[in-house]
This record gives sequence, structure tokens and C-alpha cells, in this order.
Amino acid sequence: MPSPLEPDTRVLAARAGWRHRGARRPDFAIAPQPGQESVWDYPRPPLLLADARRVVVRHGEQVLADSGGAFRVLETASPPTFYLPPQDVRLELLVPSGRRSHCEWKGEALDLDLVGGPASVAWVYRQTYVEFLPIAGWVAFYPGRVDCWVSGERVRPQPGGYYGGWITEEIVGPVKGEPGIEGL
Repeated sequence: MPSPLEPDTRVLAARAGWRHRGARRPDFAIAPQPGQESVWDYPRPPLLLADARRVVVRHGEQVLADSGGAFRVLETASPPTFYLPPQDVRLELLVPSGRRSHCEWKGEALDLDLVGGPASVAWVYRQTYVEFLPIAGWVAFYPGRVDCWVSGERVRPQPGGYYGGWITEEIVGPVKGEPGIEGL
């Protein structure tokens, strides 16, 4: 297992800058019905939860991943992101793109392109901050760029293009990426 990253002052400042932290659902949030989850009840810092539901990722007829052992990352205002263990992903179909992004909670992500297909279909954190070591090396897919399924339900992508949250019938918002929900 890789050694954890150490947050610097820039990372700590970014972590401290969030107004909503899941302690109180804001008035504009949709109240969940039985069997639903409000993204406004998710905590910040994010929570990492094991999820045994079957997750399938496809591009056309090609299966990119099939797993019953995912982790969900639950973070205030965002729909869950599913991270799949590398042994359940066809890694030979993914190549590093050279594009990177940084999350103040998880670390530096490396985007992955589909060989012979679309760019930036997935990402991976090779090294993480200590709280997210269990998903170091695990793969997350953008449901707006490939087809993602949870227990047979097709996932809708989180709005905004940049985000990788997975929206299913159990998730209520509004979610980060929708108009008026930025910077909260």
C-alpha cells in the first residue's frame, strides 16, 4: 500500500473553505423519501463506504468494469462517486491521459483515456491522503462519458461536465454542478 500524502497549508485552507458540511440540511435541499439519500446529509470531510451492489461500466457493448466490491465516496452536495477495485477493471483498455486534477480530500487524480475511444473516461488516485488510502489505485468512471450501472439501474451523470458523481433514483439534491449550487 502506498504511503499517504501529507496535506500542506494550501490543502488545509481549501478544506476549511466549505460552508456546508452535512451537519444541517439547507432549506433548499429536497427531503429524502424512504430509501433515498440527500446529498446534503453527506459529511465533509467525505465518507468512504463499502458497497456490495453490482456495478457495471460499458462503452458500447464493451465491458470496462464489473464489480461487486466498490467503495462509494459520499461528500456534501455531491452524488456518490463509485471507486472500483483494479482487479474488476479492464485496465488494459485504459491509458493515462497526462491530465491531472487535485482534490483537497483525496489527493492528485490522474485521468484515464479509453484506448481507441473517448478521452478522460475515468480517473485514479495513485497516492491519497490517509483517510482515503483504501481507494489508492482504484478506478472511478465518469458516467457522462461511459455507461455506468448500479444494480441494473443506469446512472445519470452529475451536471457540470467536470464532476464524476453517480445519480440514481436513491439520490436527491439539488447537487453540486446544477445552477446556483456552486461554491457551497
